[in-house]
Amino acid sequence: MASVLIALGGNVGDVRATFTKAIANICGMTQAALTARSSDYRTPPWGDEQQEPFINACIEIETGLDPHALLFTLHKIEKKFGRDRAQERHWGPRTLDLDILAYDDVQLNKPELTLPHPRLFERAFVLVPLAEIVPDRLIAGQTPHQALARLSADGIERLPDLQ
Repeated sequence: MASVLIALGGNVGDVRATFTKAIANICGMTQAALTARSSDYRTPPWGDEQQEPFINACIEIETGLDPHALLFTLHKIEKKFGRDRAQERHWGPRTLDLDILAYDDVQLNKPELTLPHPRLFERAFVLVPLAEIVPDRLIAGQTPHQALARLSADGIERLPDLQ
């Protein structure tokens, strides 16, 4: 079984309800065990700033799927929740975005999948929830806590837990 870190994001619809259902789908469709889930965070849009704030979170799962099969399954789940990658704007609004951040210590550089995620250490909106669940996990020679210390987390707000 591999330990996998996945980022969740979205800013269209009831994102927090989507996260709850998407996590259940991830675990069910990948025969994975959920080992950690961060809080949800309201974050400013990144890249294309003329849109609603995003909600972001991270999870850690244990799965037997290989990285490519996992990516395929995550894309199926995104589509199930209304994401159409072919029609969307780059960095634009979306119902659900699922990114594999790290898959054990695997390093991979393919057109369809780069591991660890190539922009992981540039994005506070990913590092804040990631540092909540695995602050000291070594990813490509650094920890989420160390990487976050070099970035501004301005505008990132932890949301209260859902009841």
